[in-house]
Amino acid sequence: MRHISITCEQREAMLAAVGVERIEDLFCDVPPEAMLSRPLDLDEGLSEIDLVRRLRSLADANTSASSLVGFAGAGCYDHYIPSVVDHVIRRPEFFTAYTPYQPEVSQGTLQAIYEYQTMICELTGMDVANASMYDGATAFVEAALMACRLKKRSRVLVSDGVHPEWIETLETYADSGLIEVEVIDRAGSTTSHEAVASALATDAAALLVANPCFLGGIEDLETLGGLARDAGALFVVAANPILLGVVEPPGVFRADIVVGEGQPFGCPMSLGGPGLGFFACRSEHVRQMPGRVVGRTVDVDGNDAFVLTLSTREQHIRREKATSNICSNHALNALAAGVYLSAVGRDGLAQIARSCVSKAHYLRARLLETGRFSSPWEGPFGYEFALAYDGDAFEMHDRMRERGILAGVIIESDDHGDLVLFAVTEKRTRDEMDAFVAEVISL
Repeated sequence: MRHISITCEQREAMLAAVGVERIEDLFCDVPPEAMLSRPLDLDEGLSEIDLVRRLRSLADANTSASSLVGFAGAGCYDHYIPSVVDHVIRRPEFFTAYTPYQPEVSQGTLQAIYEYQTMICELTGMDVANASMYDGATAFVEAALMACRLKKRSRVLVSDGVHPEWIETLETYADSGLIEVEVIDRAGSTTSHEAVASALATDAAALLVANPCFLGGIEDLETLGGLARDAGALFVVAANPILLGVVEPPGVFRADIVVGEGQPFGCPMSLGGPGLGFFACRSEHVRQMPGRVVGRTVDVDGNDAFVLTLSTREQHIRREKATSNICSNHALNALAAGVYLSAVGRDGLAQIARSCVSKAHYLRARLLETGRFSSPWEGPFGYEFALAYDGDAFEMHDRMRERGILAGVIIESDDHGDLVLFAVTEKRTRDEMDAFVAEVISL
């Protein structure tokens, strides 16, 4: 769509309608010192051809992930997206659809959300899921707030193994004074059970952990969940959605709330977003769940019908009774996730997860063989792992980047210096991994 400006006659008619002669008269109440007294520092206008050329030159300054051999993760992953995902989400009835307040004209959108919710419940082992949230970090925060409402307590414990940006988001909310956040130390790449047991001895609403941890380690959810329950706290797990295809779901370990970032399900990395936050819980907690839930019923003719069953937002109920100020879900991204899961299926998701895990273990072993990397700790991990580099990690990263390889994400560590966090998805081939190892040896 192109912008079509108003005509001089239209501008004069509008000024006359409001009773002024010039556009400047509209700003007569603004103090002179607040007004810009010089022309804007803008370039001359461009023709459409020149503008497109200019924008393309700016875009070319970026290097797309598709042109690199990527081993970076840290919350945003280079998974393959089946072509059917883009074809479905670009259908105009989905791509331009607004919030489905009117079920009689929104059955397709409502059913798509319902199917997405069902898949999230099956993956997480939970009873009910909402229609998604903005991203994993906000879903994580909402889980903490929900736990405080349910337990009528204001203190939450969060593992230091959770993504640091998620912890930062939680602490930002805590600045309001509504909740208190205590970060629990790690023991290696996973949460310290001793530190959890000590901290839970006092009044806590919830224990929040990530599985896998930010540095890749697999948590002992059974032990951590037991510690939380013994202290009367809720157990909140942030899960990697791809690995839910092969690991036991958090529901098996009696988690109360399960959240996560759904970007690996059919959403491109797109410079870090947008993604979607998935959010699921046990049925007894549903009244305090943020966002909204689509349910299935029957219409007057006995046919299946879909409606917004639960909407505990300030737009629907009294503001003081709302569970969250989240204004909307990420419906289009949730649709992409639903299409992705439908396309790959239960067995396909398991195969993708196994491929990621086996390739990650292969690359880790090869990197350790070079003698340039060492492991600060041992233990099970998924398809992400952290290693210490013997040398300048930033220089290594830059030199690999020049060779078309995105060599992980550098993580600053007080205990082990600069660590490199690697992620290996199903897109990476053995030839690519061997080539990366050869480049490391040649440095």
